[in-house]
Amino acid sequence: MSRTVNGEWLFDDPAKEVLRRQLWQAADFCGVKLITYHVSSNHFHILVRVPKKAALADAELLRRFRVLHPHPTRSQAARLDVIQHWLATDAPEGEAWRRRVIKLMGDVSAFMKILKQRFSIWFNRSRNRFGTLWAERFKSVLVEGSEGILRTMAAYIDLNCVRAGIVRDPKDYRFCGYAEAVAGNELIRESLRWVCGHATWEDNQSAYRQILFGAGSAPRRNSGGIQREDFARVISKGGRLDLSEVLRCRVRYFTDGAVLGSRAFVQDQLAIYQARTGRRRGIEPKLLPSITDWGNLAVLRGVRGLALG
Repeated sequence: MSRTVNGEWLFDDPAKEVLRRQLWQAADFCGVKLITYHVSSNHFHILVRVPKKAALADAELLRRFRVLHPHPTRSQAARLDVIQHWLATDAPEGEAWRRRVIKLMGDVSAFMKILKQRFSIWFNRSRNRFGTLWAERFKSVLVEGSEGILRTMAAYIDLNCVRAGIVRDPKDYRFCGYAEAVAGNELIRESLRWVCGHATWEDNQSAYRQILFGAGSAPRRNSGGIQREDFARVISKGGRLDLSEVLRCRVRYFTDGAVLGSRAFVQDQLAIYQARTGRRRGIEPKLLPSITDWGNLAVLRGVRGLALG
């Protein structure tokens, strides 16, 4: 997740469309798989799967280079010709280029850097603007790759436009992954198949809408999240809410929790971190508040202040 400087609402629909297109280009170049995303006026969320690194042929590296430059300038086209010559002749420069590009593959940091830098250049040029565009590097949470947990995180991201009161149904907001899936994007549909576990798009869509809207598949009458006063009243009385209701609230654990998954998964990641660094001794996974059926979700990092609301 990344936010604009000062949280300013800078992105109109044309800017969101450019960011959406560059998001797909950067993901293809770096070899990360988009599960879903959401582009808002002052921030964006992305849920990605990072495959294990594998050997890549020169032809694939060149294809990815072309993806990043679909309309190359004269200098970029000339550089591509030079790179192809280097690789074909086993020149030392070609090997150096190959190592440099392979380091960018399957790396979330490289993916986000490429995406944000390319979009910043386009945005500043198109708006006659200069200076920083983003408020921070980016926030990231390591999410356990089980169906239920991924489905919860994906739904939370796709529901951004509902929480903001823009639309009642995320399928009607063109700058999110679910809307692209409904429109026929096979890559996002494949991701939802991986998340929901069904063979057909129809079954996956039905399962996904169960978590978006609860027991039924139709949008709720209230287009945004539940009112803060109603939320506080339920919690103060020890009540519980349906998961689809909670996902209409801001859940800071999903952006600030560092690691999200089962207690065992979070404990394993903590042990790996401790073994590598020797830090965070005595820290234990923290279960999410029992206001809904999270499925035993836990996080590594607790959240100060208003964590849900």
